[in-house]
Amino acid sequence: MATQTQTIKRQAARTHDYLYDNHFVVSSERDHARATFKAHTSTDRVKRVPIYNTMFSELRHHPRFQMRLDVTDPVPKFISRQWRGYGEQQREAMIRYATFNYDPSVVVPPKHFADAQVAGQNRYKFFKRPMIPFMQQIPPEVMLATARQDPLAGPDQLQVERPPTPLTKTVEIQTDYRDSEAQTDPYTPEYVVRPGSAPELLTLATLSFGRGLPAGLAEVEMIERARAKRAWEATLPPLNDVSQLDKRRRMMDEMERKEWALREQEIEKLQEARLEVLKELLKKREENHQELNIKRLDKIWSKKQKEKESKIKKIRNEHIKTIRKLTGKRKKVEGKLERRDVIQDFSNYGSQTYAPLTRIGMFLDRGSEQYVVRSRHINTYQGLMELEQSLPDFVLNPRIKAPKPKTVTKAGFIKRKYRKQRELMDMHESIKAEKAKGEEEVKPLRFLQKIEKPIPRPPTPAVEVPPEEEEEKELAIIYLQKVIRGRAIQNMIFEGKEKRTELIKELRSTHALQEAEQTVKHQEKQATLALQRQRRLHEHKEFLVDEAMSQLEGSSMGDTYDFLSKELIRLQEERRIHAFSMLAERQRRIREAEESGRRQVEERRRREEDEIFKQAVKVHQNCVDTYLEDIILGSIDNTADIQARSEISEKATIINDIAYEMEDKRTQLQSEEIVADLVHCFLIPEVQKQDMREKVRRDQRRYLVAAHKEIVKNGEEIIDMNAKPSKTAPSVSETPSQEEQK
Repeated sequence: MATQTQTIKRQAARTHDYLYDNHFVVSSERDHARATFKAHTSTDRVKRVPIYNTMFSELRHHPRFQMRLDVTDPVPKFISRQWRGYGEQQREAMIRYATFNYDPSVVVPPKHFADAQVAGQNRYKFFKRPMIPFMQQIPPEVMLATARQDPLAGPDQLQVERPPTPLTKTVEIQTDYRDSEAQTDPYTPEYVVRPGSAPELLTLATLSFGRGLPAGLAEVEMIERARAKRAWEATLPPLNDVSQLDKRRRMMDEMERKEWALREQEIEKLQEARLEVLKELLKKREENHQELNIKRLDKIWSKKQKEKESKIKKIRNEHIKTIRKLTGKRKKVEGKLERRDVIQDFSNYGSQTYAPLTRIGMFLDRGSEQYVVRSRHINTYQGLMELEQSLPDFVLNPRIKAPKPKTVTKAGFIKRKYRKQRELMDMHESIKAEKAKGEEEVKPLRFLQKIEKPIPRPPTPAVEVPPEEEEEKELAIIYLQKVIRGRAIQNMIFEGKEKRTELIKELRSTHALQEAEQTVKHQEKQATLALQRQRRLHEHKEFLVDEAMSQLEGSSMGDTYDFLSKELIRLQEERRIHAFSMLAERQRRIREAEESGRRQVEERRRREEDEIFKQAVKVHQNCVDTYLEDIILGSIDNTADIQARSEISEKATIINDIAYEMEDKRTQLQSEEIVADLVHCFLIPEVQKQDMREKVRRDQRRYLVAAHKEIVKNGEEIIDMNAKPSKTAPSVSETPSQEEQK
C-alpha cells in the first residue's frame, strides 16, 4: 500500500481577528502588541491619492499620485483594545497564592465557559457532510479515495485478499500554535498539607522552574543558610524573659554582623562577576575591532592587488601592442609597403581571419572544456556498444530517399537545362567513339627523320649586381658561352649536312630538292645572323660594364645612407626609451616615498588611537570602580546611619521611660543626693581641672620668660659683635666700664 501524504491548507488570518475572534489566542501581551502593530502597519491602509495638477504626468519629478496612510481607524471605539489574558493571569496568581500561603480566605473565581448550544443554533457546527469526489466545484480540503473495485460486482468477485496494513504512515501536520506558545514548564501536581504540620519542603515554594529550579550550588547554599537561621532562631531566648535581653541582643548583633559579612561577600562576588563580564565585553570589543581592522586591511590589500593586476595586464597589452608595431615596422625596413590582401585572407582557410594565432591574444577555444561531453557511452567501447543497441533501427538505417528531380514540365517538354545536359552527353559519347577508332598511320619517307629541337634553356634568374671584378668575370664567362654555343651550332649544321648528303642527293633528284636547298640556306642564314649578334654583343660589352659600375656605386652609396639613417632612428628611439624608463623609475620612487609617508602617518595615527582607546578604557574602569566604591560606601554610611539612629532612638526611649519613672518616684532626699552627685562628679572635677591648667600655665610662663630673656641677651651680644666699627676712634674720656655698659 502506497504512503499517502495529505496537506491541509489553513485559511489566512484576517487583520483584526485578535480583537473580534474569541478563538484567536495569543501567548502573551507582547504577541498582542505585535498583532496590533501588524494591523496598524498593514498595506491595506496605504492608499494612492492622485495629484490633480499632474494627474496625467509621466515625469519622475512630477508624479501623478502619492502614497498616504489612511487615518480612519476601521475598529470602532467601543471595541476593547486590551489583551484578554489579564483575567486569566489574575486567576492563576490567586490560585498560586492560595496554594503556597494556605490562606483559606482567598476565593478563586470559577471559570465560566460559554454555552456551546450543541442542540440549539450551533448544532450545524458539529456535523459535516463527507466530501464526495467530483461533486463540488471548489476542491475540498479532504478528498475521499475512490474505490478500486466495482461496487456493482457480485460477492464472488469481491473475495480478494486484503493488503496488509503498513506499520508506519507519513502524514504532514500543522499546529495552530508556535513553538514559543507551547508549554515548557514542568507540571506541578496539586498537594494537600496535613493540619498541624509544616513540611520543610514548603519553604521552597517560592522557587519555580527557571527561577531557582533545578537547584544549583547557590540555591543549596541558600537552603543551608535558611536551615542554620531557623536553628539559630530556635536557640534565641524568649522575649518575655527580661534577664536574657542582653544575651538576645548580643546574639542578634553577632548574627547581623555575620549577615553583613555574607552580604559583603555576595557584593564582592557580584562585583567580580561584573568585572569579568566587563572584561569579556572589552575583550570582545577588542576582537571585533581587530577583526574589523583585519577585514579593512584585507579589503585594501585585495583592492591594491586588483589595481596591480589591472596595471600589469594593461602594461602587458601595451607591450604586446608595441612589439607588434615594432615587428610590423621591421618588416617594412626597406620601405616596402605591403597592403592586406583581403581576397587572399578570405580564400585561405588557414589565414588569421579563420584561424588567428594564440600568441596575438585570440583564444577561440577558451572555455571549450565545459562543452565536452563526458559519458561512459562515448568514452568506452562497451558504452558505445550499449548505446548502439539501445538506438532504434531507423536511426542507424535511415529510410529517407532522395527525391528525383523533375526533368519534364507539365506540358510534357524536357526542361532546357536537362536538354543541354543530354546534348553534351551525346557529344561526349561521339568524341569518345571517334578516339576509340584511331587514326591511319602515314608512311614515313625512307631517309627523312625528324630533327628534334633542343629543349629551351630556362630564363636566367636575376640577382643583385656583383662587385666590379666579379661582374667582369661574369661577363667574360657569358661571352665565352655564347661564342661556344654559336660555334657548336655551326658544327651541328655541318655535321648534319654531311650526314644527310644522300638525302640531299635524293631530294635533288626529286621535286623536293628546292625545298631542301631553301632549308639549308635558311640555316646558313640563321648561323650568319647568330655570328652578327655575337659581334654586336661584344661591341656592347663596354657600355654594359660602364653602366654596371655606375649602378654598383649608386647602390653602395644608397645602402650606406640607408644604414646611417636607420642607425640614427635607432639611437633616437633608444634614447627616448631610456628617458621614459628614467621618468618611470623616478615616478615609482616618488610614489614609494609618498606611500611610505602615508604608511608612517597611518601607523602613528593608529598608535595614537590605540593609546586614546586605552586611556578611555582606563578612565571608564576608574569611573566604574569609583562609582561602585561610592555606591558601596554610601550604602554602608546610610545603613550605619539608619541603624545608629534607630538604636539611639530606642535607647533614648528606654532612658526617657526610666528617667520619667524615676522622676515620678523620686523624693527630696534623692533629689539632693542627685545634686550632690552632680556637683561631686561634674562641677568639682571641672574646677580642679581648670585650677590645674592655670598652675601649669603659670609654670610654663615662668620658664618661657627666662628663656626669652636668655635669648634676647645672647642675641644682643651677637649683634654687637657683628656690628661694623665706626669711622672715628672712640673718645679717651670713655672708660671701660662705659664700654661694658654699652
